Amino acid sequence: MIDRQHLRIVRAIDAEGTMTEAAKSLFLTQSALSHAMKKLEAHFDVPLWKKDGRRLTLTQAGQSVLGLAHRVLPQFEHTEAQLRRFADGKQGILRIGMECYPCFEWLLKVVAPFLKAFPDVDVDVRRAFSFGGLQALHGYDIDILLTPDPLSLETITYTPVFEYEQVLVMDKHHPLAEKPFVTPKDLSNETLITYPVELSRLDVFTHFLTPANCTVRQHKTIETTEIILQMVAAGRGVTALPKWLIDESKESDLLTCRSLGEQGVSKTLYLGHRKAQDVLGFVDDFIALSQTHKP
Repeated sequence: MIDRQHLRIVRAIDAEGTMTEAAKSLFLTQSALSHAMKKLEAHFDVPLWKKDGRRLTLTQAGQSVLGLAHRVLPQFEHTEAQLRRFADGKQGILRIGMECYPCFEWLLKVVAPFLKAFPDVDVDVRRAFSFGGLQALHGYDIDILLTPDPLSLETITYTPVFEYEQVLVMDKHHPLAEKPFVTPKDLSNETLITYPVELSRLDVFTHFLTPANCTVRQHKTIETTEIILQMVAAGRGVTALPKWLIDESKESDLLTCRSLGEQGVSKTLYLGHRKAQDVLGFVDDFIALSQTHKP
């Protein structure tokens, strides 16, 4: 019979790599950890890991248990955290996942009035996910997912918040500023600056360059919006961002933007949330509030 401790041990083994470090992370003795797993292996008559020098590597059976651990343990931990907060007299915590880097600026405008309206609720914002934002939402690692690229899943609902245009941003003296719009070939000699995410999540590639079988001369990545815009304003490259973000930027006087193609690239920001009843009691309120704060 698999119990929660087995899942925690397998997850720790995968993360730490050795029996010593796994036991230390779980505040267990090595003998206790080993005894628990040998009992499980004996029950199913299958090994869950094998030794590779000092390190432990999960077998195919162990990987199966690890998958269960990644799905189930976050739900345990989430509910326990909620119970502890209820016991402390607090309503809970709203965990928001981000798949839209530039939308962080907009999110700040929603979080402030939300915190004021819900003084007993904390907010946590996460940008990095082990298995992607959708999996994090489905696995209860987060409660809301901000994404411009919703993926269909039976248990998830997406609420549209606002539409925006993704544009090419450059300094006001850039040669491309003389054009009414830019074409994919126009970027062939440009340095493109983007956030450090996979190309499949960058609209300038997926909706503009790649379909035209074009690319850029150089691609650089920077994490913060402010630095990206300062680099572009200084003539170090171009970038692709939501038009509303450029209009609100401190660097707006030094920048200009053009549509990506004659028709432009239109996007919609969605809030993904689980279809199950809002047991937290404030997810629906946050979504409703977000729809009143459009750029």
